[in-house]
Amino acid sequence: MDLKNLFSKISFDKKEQPTKKDAPSHWIKCPECSSLMFFKEVEVQHNICPKCNFHMRIGAKRRIEILCDENSFVEYDADLKPTDPLNFVDKKSYKKRLDEALTKTGKTSSVVSGECTINGIAVQMAIFDFSFMGGSLGSVEGEKIVRCVNRAIEKRQGVIVVSASGGARMQESTFALMQMAKTSAALKKMDEQGLPYISVLTDPTMGGVSASFAMLGDIIMAEPGALIGFAGQRVIKQTIGADLPEGFQRAEFLLEKGSIDMVVNRSEMKKTLSDLLVMFNSNCEQVS
Repeated sequence: MDLKNLFSKISFDKKEQPTKKDAPSHWIKCPECSSLMFFKEVEVQHNICPKCNFHMRIGAKRRIEILCDENSFVEYDADLKPTDPLNFVDKKSYKKRLDEALTKTGKTSSVVSGECTINGIAVQMAIFDFSFMGGSLGSVEGEKIVRCVNRAIEKRQGVIVVSASGGARMQESTFALMQMAKTSAALKKMDEQGLPYISVLTDPTMGGVSASFAMLGDIIMAEPGALIGFAGQRVIKQTIGADLPEGFQRAEFLLEKGSIDMVVNRSEMKKTLSDLLVMFNSNCEQVS
């Protein structure tokens, strides 16, 4: 057999060949304790370091897998897309940043909203994804949350909002800031209906998000070690001219001072949420 002629007939498309950059990493280094772990080991633990309990940041898709009953999540308002009402340009145009975020994440906004069941209890849910422009709050994100609340009122269900955000989106200026009032007003209507709203704070929850709906829950829970606050530590220190307590913007410190109700491990979050939904609202729809 002429091996030289045989191999000469085989054509290789370089674009189809996997590269080292494209290949998935099988090892993960914990940002907190620097332990090197097999990625499956971390995945089974809900992306929590088994050595130090550090809760790694996860996207909306992974959050849905962890919190919702299997195949129960139905997304709404996926067609909503942000516009550029101010023709905003800094180092890049806002339109350019949106296009880059779409390419990076496959999403058109930092919030995924929909309906699901959690241990058989129907609930409306909105989840921030920090990978889309730092989970920033813009007009589309605010609209998704308001529609989520309106569906809950219509269907007599509870609402869960999982926050992971750097705050209001500066490229939309006042349009973004108005979402703070808009979402808060919608939650007031929900409160008048006696329906439960549970706010879940993850790392990070900052800026206009923490100053509005994130801190308005009937129950406010946080993941261990989550960074929660309005301004950054450096800005606060420069403003007040004083040293700040160690970890003063972490979930555990806020729990100690009474700003939040509980700190819940990610592995226990699903059961805790379903228990709270039953406890706070006997009218929650049971589907199982």
